[in-house]
Amino acid sequence: MENEKWIQQAILARDTAYVPYSKFKVGACLVTTDDQMYTGCNIENASYGLSNCAERTAIFKAVSTGERTFKHLVITGDTDGPIAPCGACRQVIAEFCSPEMPVTLCNLKGDIKITTVAELLPYAFTNKDL
Repeated sequence: MENEKWIQQAILARDTAYVPYSKFKVGACLVTTDDQMYTGCNIENASYGLSNCAERTAIFKAVSTGERTFKHLVITGDTDGPIAPCGACRQVIAEFCSPEMPVTLCNLKGDIKITTVAELLPYAFTNKDL
């Protein structure tokens, strides 16, 4: 199953997280419509506001190489239930991914929740609002 491969990539990305302050590692795997995978991890900074989440790292990495069409995002972390993205990440996800795109939220225990971009951020502020 493709989703399993993507989850494993997110877990591997999590292992590369730079989290000396929170110790809270997160990994993400963003998949393009032509099946390219872009992974990301969270990267902290002593000035906390300058930190970057795994989801945004993966999206920015893909977008910076010219990618613009995505079909799936997986996010994983060591949480009790499936991990959820923060509000800033939800807004960035909504900017670059279609509302109906699936998003898999999971944890290291194997709990999985599949949702969509629209379910993560209903009433998203988009370019249509400008």
